[in-house]
Amino acid sequence: MPRSLVRIGAALAAGLLALTAAAGPAASAPDPAPEQAQAPAAASHRVLAFYQTIYETGSDGVRRYVDPKPLLGSVTDVNVGAIHLNSDTSLTVNDIPADHAELGVMWDDLATMQDQGVTISAFLGGAAPGTYRYLREDFDRYYPVLRDFLRTYDLDGVDLDIEETFSLADTVHLIDALRADFGPDFIVTLTPVATDMAGRTSFSGGFSYAELERQAGDRIDWYNTQFYCGWGDLRTTTVYDQILANGFTPDRVVAGTVTNPGNCSGYVDWPTFDATVGSLVAAHPDFGGVFGWEYFNSVGYDGGGRASWFSHVRDVVGS
Repeated sequence: MPRSLVRIGAALAAGLLALTAAAGPAASAPDPAPEQAQAPAAASHRVLAFYQTIYETGSDGVRRYVDPKPLLGSVTDVNVGAIHLNSDTSLTVNDIPADHAELGVMWDDLATMQDQGVTISAFLGGAAPGTYRYLREDFDRYYPVLRDFLRTYDLDGVDLDIEETFSLADTVHLIDALRADFGPDFIVTLTPVATDMAGRTSFSGGFSYAELERQAGDRIDWYNTQFYCGWGDLRTTTVYDQILANGFTPDRVVAGTVTNPGNCSGYVDWPTFDATVGSLVAAHPDFGGVFGWEYFNSVGYDGGGRASWFSHVRDVVGS
């Protein structure tokens, strides 16, 4: 049965909200879908897009939906978010309730992508504080909110983007709860900064990721590793090599970079990217792949649109 049918209940709730709301955020028509959607190529290396900006405001002042479907044929995975747990036990996608009417088209499009083989995960937390504090202080109250959200939208996985204090024991507890509720086929990943993975810093939670790997690596699918914002970059393979020296194998490490120099420091131009990633692919047949932060403002390859950033990455990594 198509994934989109699983979401009928959520879609109906969103429709009722649209009918009863006095006013809601303005949205223009979605971008047209590709003429012919393609399933992603069978991938030996992951190509992953972070999809956080769901509506963008153009230079003309018009707010438009950012359609993820042009990524079909290029990516293996999409991480949507950021998912936030709030003090009142509500859950939001950025600052919008997950069942709000304006997100209905997004959930439908992501279900379409799932039907064509793309893995869709929610990324939890990120730069906005609070989510992990609430889980740390009252797990039994807040965790069911996350669990029920993941079930309602039939997501394939969850990515733990921990950027506030959250101990090693807290992290293992959360991973074990997810495994108990969703089983072995559910994707559980984390998004630490590269220098944490190399053992040089402890920004992403405040604990050792090498120790996390020793204690819970068999319940973690891989690490989406941030090579940007001062925590490493992909100008060379130096930091990636340090991560391997710290005990991680290449298949465990998806190397992340920014897709636009305005997103954060660490942006690398295409010739540099191609050389660095090409050398990693050549040196490590089990190289984990690449993710891009983020989709909506990606600098396209050779004058192409934003999805061309990911199609070029697919070509470089050999997916």
